[in-house]
Amino acid sequence: MTEETIKEILKFRDDRDWKQFHNPKDLAISISLEAAELLEVFQWSGADISNEGKREKIREELADVVNYCVLMADACGLDLDEIVREKIKVNAKKYPVEKAKGKSEKYDKL
Repeated sequence: MTEETIKEILKFRDDRDWKQFHNPKDLAISISLEAAELLEVFQWSGADISNEGKREKIREELADVVNYCVLMADACGLDLDEIVREKIKVNAKKYPVEKAKGKSEKYDKL
């Protein structure tokens, strides 16, 4: 995500004076609710794991999740690039390629 896109998300919020409502607790709740709406796209789909016919709804709900994540990072004073890169490093140690490649087990089961 570009800095320009992040600024656009924040401007949208600021133009409406919504920052006053965006505390970490309520943003965490909003992230969870939007993630549940994303999950709802696949509800009752049984063995159907494809995104065929669901792509537009997935785009919409995923955008909501990402927007709220940007707002959460801003509310907490966190740099998204920094925290994502740090998490990739942590995960690389937990899931070294030679142990994890092609496997779905959790790190403590590898």
